[in-house]
Amino acid sequence: MAAFGRWKAQRLARADASRKGALDERAAPVVRLLNGRARFCTTSSCAGRLVLAQGGAAMTALEKATGDVVFKFEPFVLHVLCRELQDAQLLHSVAIDSGFKNSGITVGRGGKIMMAVRSTHCLEVPLSHMGKLMVSEEYIEFLIHVANRKMEENTRRIDRFYKCLRLALEADSANNLPSEETEKYHSVYVHRRKRKTIQEQDVHTSPKDHSEELEPEDDPDSNLGIFAETMM
Repeated sequence: MAAFGRWKAQRLARADASRKGALDERAAPVVRLLNGRARFCTTSSCAGRLVLAQGGAAMTALEKATGDVVFKFEPFVLHVLCRELQDAQLLHSVAIDSGFKNSGITVGRGGKIMMAVRSTHCLEVPLSHMGKLMVSEEYIEFLIHVANRKMEENTRRIDRFYKCLRLALEADSANNLPSEETEKYHSVYVHRRKRKTIQEQDVHTSPKDHSEELEPEDDPDSNLGIFAETMM
């Protein structure tokens, strides 16, 4: 725990190395909420970004491009250093419940526990190749519409994550002992891990051996477990 305190102090003392030099407005409430707790430290975040090519001038630029041009939408991403594994498990369950299905936990060799909030809510479409424009202006306008809809959904997920996270953290007791709400999210995480283990052993068992563990409405493919990381 002492090591985590040093890591957090060093991390928060650093200057913002991003091009913007400050937090994204949409991500700021989540970042401040987590950094206000002794057991969490955010290391990087992005509220989502969209690269647009729009209008006649943009089309002219695309037509003059000599390389490959790609239209991209990237959703919210957040990396959080956690003091203990159960803290990362709590965040993981909140993230999954909020729609960030690609979230996961890594444990480095030095003992650092990192929780990544991610989703598959992305968009990446090539517009030109080797200087040759591959799409029409009408199609680019369509892509802009799709990307804007994705950004709206991205914002809703951030808001949902913040509200669920705040409720989970507020349920903690003053001495940081596991509360009823924390136990709830921890139980959900353990259940997901147990369900994943059962599925991996499915080749040796019949469906009736674990029918009570699996629920029809669950989506096992959307859940990630803990994976080892060689470097941190």
